[in-house]
Amino acid sequence: MSKRDYYEVLGVSKSASAEEIKKAYRKLAIKYHPDKNPDDKEAEEKFKEAAEAYEVLSDANKKARYDQFGHAGMGGGAGGFGGGFGGGMSMEDIFAQFGDIFGGHFGGGFGGFGGGGARPQQSRGTNLRVRIKLNLEEMVNGTQKTIKVKKMKAAPGATAKTCPTCNGMGVQTRVVNTMLGQMQTQTTCGTCDGLGKVADHIPAGANAQGLIKDEEEVTINIPAGARDGIQLNVRGKGNDAPFGGVPGDLYVVVEEEEDATIKREGDNLHQELYISFAEAALGTSKEIPTVGGRVKIKIDAGTQSGKILRLAGKGLPSLDSYGKGDMFVHINVWTPQKLTPEQKEFFEKQLNSGEMNAEPSGKEKSFFDKVKDLFS
Repeated sequence: MSKRDYYEVLGVSKSASAEEIKKAYRKLAIKYHPDKNPDDKEAEEKFKEAAEAYEVLSDANKKARYDQFGHAGMGGGAGGFGGGFGGGMSMEDIFAQFGDIFGGHFGGGFGGFGGGGARPQQSRGTNLRVRIKLNLEEMVNGTQKTIKVKKMKAAPGATAKTCPTCNGMGVQTRVVNTMLGQMQTQTTCGTCDGLGKVADHIPAGANAQGLIKDEEEVTINIPAGARDGIQLNVRGKGNDAPFGGVPGDLYVVVEEEEDATIKREGDNLHQELYISFAEAALGTSKEIPTVGGRVKIKIDAGTQSGKILRLAGKGLPSLDSYGKGDMFVHINVWTPQKLTPEQKEFFEKQLNSGEMNAEPSGKEKSFFDKVKDLFS
């Protein structure tokens, strides 16, 4: 079943302000709150769906990426941008992250989570961060990479049991006699740190939480249009949690490899092309590399060194719009450093005759004119 558009879920437009997005989410969260809809699976799914949409649209970076790539780039599977609850985020996680948005409506919990009996915390593995280098073509067109990640994993044979101190509740309750009568207080269980479980059997080589260092292959889908420094979120591929909790996430930071011939300037690309005297005088055609493959360009007869050819739409996809940048080819006429006797005699004749003297027509563009053309 395909996911609904996040803006549609919250009932707001793409131009909605942060406050409008928050109000829309709060309205839906209160409407479908588990305390108002006990044992209603449909309401619970709508509650989670609204939380997922808010988690993305309330974050400026995630919102910008969602606007560009949609659900395809938002995580939940390998290699998506951060966002969504595809990694197994529970109702407790939603309330831990967004509980303050409900104000005093439900006492901060549901079904006894906040206002009634205590529940143990859900253990969650820690996140990992790795860097991955991509060439220009991979960043423009998207690619798939498989990397090896060193992480903490649950050791085979490790088991846990209910914490004997708190009986699995995650908290310790104390009754204190005061002059006003008996008062009951709750504190996080010091034995299990609020998890409700403690290790029962720890295999050799594992730590006190039954975790062991191991290596795992992770496949990452790089969306088209990725940029240097952008961070991808692979849900559930971080360190395992102790005692069967939710694994952490893997954050993948993209680094751009410098290209030998093509240089990037924002969404535009630049490269130099050297041609000979003869090619400049007579005209020619050349095949050059671009991020979309090799293309053939025409060099007009009489082309001067320094001329810039503009190939529209051959640059990078823009993150802020649906357009693409351009490719600029900078023409350099190569002056030979060594001449054969025949070549030297030819150029001496032309020099003496005056037929190949430099005679600008006055229509040649200055350096500043060329720069101005780049942005016109």
